[in-house]
Amino acid sequence: MLKSAKRPLLAAALAAGLTSLSVGHALAQASSPDQIVGVWEAEDGILKIEMFEAGGSYSARMLYGKLLMEADGKTFKKDTKNPDPNLRGRSLEGIVFLTDLKWDPRDLRWEDGSWYSGANGRSANARAALLGEKMEVRVYMGTPALGRTIVLHRAR
Repeated sequence: MLKSAKRPLLAAALAAGLTSLSVGHALAQASSPDQIVGVWEAEDGILKIEMFEAGGSYSARMLYGKLLMEADGKTFKKDTKNPDPNLRGRSLEGIVFLTDLKWDPRDLRWEDGSWYSGANGRSANARAALLGEKMEVRVYMGTPALGRTIVLHRAR
């Protein structure tokens, strides 16, 4: 076969593959805002959270965070890096650190959330999406392209 004849075949195969990927991706997404509710754990086991409905939006509380634990691995650290001096003495156990996620039915994901990191006392933007049996939480400053994705699976 000539090189010029191979290009259209390669382009058609690539287009077919990309089309099937996008269809599969769309089918794996959430279809209901409440699907995010429950206990979720990071794939590497360093984070465990509970997502819950919070009066028209969704939030998460900390159940376990490796970076938030004292050396004994059982006791949560204090929120010493919080910008609010009145909160620096509180334990990071059970804090609501992810707030204001709102369901976007057009994009089939939760957007416009705020993520508070007890490890450094900073807040960032957050959004979440369900992809099959996993939840991807994107935490970012400014634009989602400049962020980090945390992949979680349903713990119960």
